Amino acid sequence: MASSTAVIDQVSARLDALVALMREETAAYGPDASAFLSSAETTLRGGKRLRARFCHAGWAAVAGLRGADSEPSALWDACAALEVFQSAALVHDDLIDNSDTRRGRPSAHRALEASHVGQGWSGNAIEFGRAAAVLLGDLLVAWSDDLLEAGIAVSPHADAVRAEYARMRRDVTIGQFLDIAEESAWSVTDDGAHAERALRVVSLKAARYSVEQPLLIGAAIAGADDSQQASLRAFGHPLGMAFQLRDDVLGVFGDERLTGKPAGDDLREGKRTLLIAWTREALAPQGRRAVDELLGDPQLTADQIASLQATITESGALHRVEELISEYAEAGESALADAPLDAGALELLRALARDATQRTA
Repeated sequence: MASSTAVIDQVSARLDALVALMREETAAYGPDASAFLSSAETTLRGGKRLRARFCHAGWAAVAGLRGADSEPSALWDACAALEVFQSAALVHDDLIDNSDTRRGRPSAHRALEASHVGQGWSGNAIEFGRAAAVLLGDLLVAWSDDLLEAGIAVSPHADAVRAEYARMRRDVTIGQFLDIAEESAWSVTDDGAHAERALRVVSLKAARYSVEQPLLIGAAIAGADDSQQASLRAFGHPLGMAFQLRDDVLGVFGDERLTGKPAGDDLREGKRTLLIAWTREALAPQGRRAVDELLGDPQLTADQIASLQATITESGALHRVEELISEYAEAGESALADAPLDAGALELLRALARDATQRTA
């Protein structure tokens, strides 16, 4: 069973091979297309490869019981496909959120905008960057599908893998819509419903595709039965919830040197997360209005960010979210008790759970 480092190395090799193949197939398309492929390649660099690692762990949890001693090619292609899909989601997410940076580099639409300016092209560079980023995300989704389909072509479990992957794509898209809808709908929604709506976004946009579905895709490649799938769902979904709630905390309180994004970025973007829902619940009407007036202002100063951070902390919302993260992590751990999964893989799953919930970036 491969280590996390080996998984990352294998996925990196698969991604390099994918880019090389795409370059070969589009070599006659001209220099602008070549530069576009370079933009796609850039998005595939860096990251923790958690989705690939969960996919591999899901396979190991089932395959280990069947005496498998080596990972099939279909598994590595699925792991890599998940990382390509993640890059596509991030390109579109940064565009929607007007984010300037990703992993310490300019976000894709900003990099494409800068390329337009650097080459002295005519027209509006900002509009070009945004339009090109939409297409870049679409290209990455296509690459992801191509990679997955090529890998599972000869797998006896291709239909199960394909069904889970398709469900993942649909859920993420709906979750992304609900996320942006919440930034507008909150003002006409009962205050008591904000937390429930925020948790629905967490489940659809992040928890399932970050943890649960990668586990199930890997397990499907190994031929998981119903009880094994149920155990991995019971582990993966609460862990995915904890993963995204940790991300929400880092989006407000994270260290820019570690996260690669400006401190308080979620506040500037107006994210209506569980942190905000529970903060508003604890405030008097005047305090809620003060939060609402600041949230979503892209020009928030460092002092205003600090003021919002203090309000969130003093309201008790941060403590409540941290407690919920712990509860979700414990629920995931409990789901592994007596699960019909390989004992060695269980330790791998527990290590991944710690990486997902106790991170600083």
